[in-house]
Amino acid sequence: MILARIVGTVVATRKDPRLEGKKLLVVKPVSPQGKDEAGYLVAVDTVSAGYRETVVVVSGSSARMANGCKDRPVDSAIVGIVDTISLDEK
Repeated sequence: MILARIVGTVVATRKDPRLEGKKLLVVKPVSPQGKDEAGYLVAVDTVSAGYRETVVVVSGSSARMANGCKDRPVDSAIVGIVDTISLDEK
């Protein structure tokens, strides 16, 4: 699982028919402290997440198990919206 922040959307006028009606969002991986990490991902939104929200993203076969993604060409899916993060730092 990856912590990420939603930073944009993807509009595709032509895409695989199995992705019709699916919202594609650009996410930026972040550390548990909220600091940006390298790279970006495009993920299918399964939880109606919004701009700048921190989310949980799964990839690979886990993404294809997310709600509404079975038998679809999906490599990353947003499966949760993060309310808080608590670390036990000693």
